Amino acid sequence: MSILVFATLLAASCASSNPDDQNQKAKRGAGIGAAAGAVVGAMIGNQTGNPKTGAAVGAAIGAAAGGVIGHRMDQQQKELQQIPGVEVSRPAENEIAVQLTNDILFDFNSAALRPESQQTLRDLAGNFQRYPDETISVEGHTDNVGAIDYNQNLSERRAYSVKDYLSTQGVPGSRITAIGYGESRPKASNETPEGRQLNRRVEIHIRATQS
Repeated sequence: MSILVFATLLAASCASSNPDDQNQKAKRGAGIGAAAGAVVGAMIGNQTGNPKTGAAVGAAIGAAAGGVIGHRMDQQQKELQQIPGVEVSRPAENEIAVQLTNDILFDFNSAALRPESQQTLRDLAGNFQRYPDETISVEGHTDNVGAIDYNQNLSERRAYSVKDYLSTQGVPGSRITAIGYGESRPKASNETPEGRQLNRRVEIHIRATQS
């Protein structure tokens, strides 16, 4: 019985104040909600001995949770797009990607943040604090100029520089991971200066949780 009460409360807490908006966002967050609903539905089915009831309640919970997550990430994406110097995209319904070029963040061959880049990172940190139920992955990338091992190390140090700065601005370090990919994930051709500039970047991937 406790699982049923929990499920009812969870579904109610996920309700949007705008029914039309809820319907739209439920579709965007359906993948996330389905996963959460499946887990709760299985728990209900096991406790009640009625798998059909569990599946039905789980589906309802999943739809409601997915709607809230989709709406929340849509709003966050709009806010991030107002920050100067960043490129914002949506690679998945439960993920936002923010790209910053290394030429803005760092001097050549350096992992020390440039002073002029710190305002952008402060703005990002403020946004991340307003949406605490998400994980943040900071990824460093380089072009193919120089030794592979050197580029790998540089990309890692730059990723950690961004992570550490975000932490100093109030984003819990437990939410942030940092990883360097070196030159292994180019975004454009390294045959041109323009392409190499695009490949020298830091990407921040924000992923929704099921909170």
